[in-house]
Amino acid sequence: MDLSWMAWTWQTAAFFIFIGLAILAMGLWEKIEPGGAPRHGVLGLDTTRGDRLFISLLGSAYIHLGWLAFTGAPLWGATIISVVFALAVFRWV
Repeated sequence: MDLSWMAWTWQTAAFFIFIGLAILAMGLWEKIEPGGAPRHGVLGLDTTRGDRLFISLLGSAYIHLGWLAFTGAPLWGATIISVVFALAVFRWV
């Protein structure tokens, strides 16, 4: 299968590898400590670890898209904001 139509760079590969490793880590965490008691967060939602991971990934995607839409700067700034966002989600949501 020829994938030359897609711009596979090391950054793209690193992104998908990170997503896979995050899901694997969450699966292992669930295996070791089942259940992961839901928390009632700032938004008034009961969330589990998996919910918080999904919210973090989805929010990070929007942060990066907004960064690309409104600035011409490299994505390092969006990545830093996304990491802070993910930490906040896992802490307070």
